[in-house]
Amino acid sequence: MNATADRKPVHLAVYDTLADWETGHATAHLARAGHRIRTVGPSTAPVGSIGGLRIQPDLALDDVRPQDSALLILPGADLWDTGADLAPFARKAREFLDAGVPVAAICGATAGLAREGLLDDRDHTSAVSFYLAATGYAGGARYVEADAVTDGNLVTAGPTEPVAFAREILRLLGVHQGEVLDAWYRLFHDSDAAAYGVLEKAGAL
Repeated sequence: MNATADRKPVHLAVYDTLADWETGHATAHLARAGHRIRTVGPSTAPVGSIGGLRIQPDLALDDVRPQDSALLILPGADLWDTGADLAPFARKAREFLDAGVPVAAICGATAGLAREGLLDDRDHTSAVSFYLAATGYAGGARYVEADAVTDGNLVTAGPTEPVAFAREILRLLGVHQGEVLDAWYRLFHDSDAAAYGVLEKAGAL
């Protein structure tokens, strides 16, 4: 997929204690496909990841509007489970979904969405079912035992599935489909060398 000047950016939420490993496949391959990635923090003050990376957000959360975005990505972070610091990001996810704009949440961010009530009526997954059950949410019957789940405009995944998480995002935004998407997943998840040829032929590397 070629970049276009009028394509809306993908917004990646960044906050202290974010899990570095969970969104790298998604953002790297979206960028290679021509999507601009813009980071969104609680403010524009620098934040620090679990791995010690210092990140300067491009935008503050209050300045992000669904109509200006192609997707909001919410990574996991320790802060999702230690208080209400990240609750504004879950409320922003509600704004996006209400506006028909996709949201992708992984690991602790799924608990944040559960607390916001966004998983009560949507199929979803996370680390394990009882992790979300501890939030007291009403969506337990919609929990799916899968590496990643897409329901409408919402993608969810657990912390050990960054490649499956990226797969669903790439599918949702139309970056890869069908055989090419399957080959992408097999290459990066399974180290299947045969998948490389499929991607090379499709110009998807």
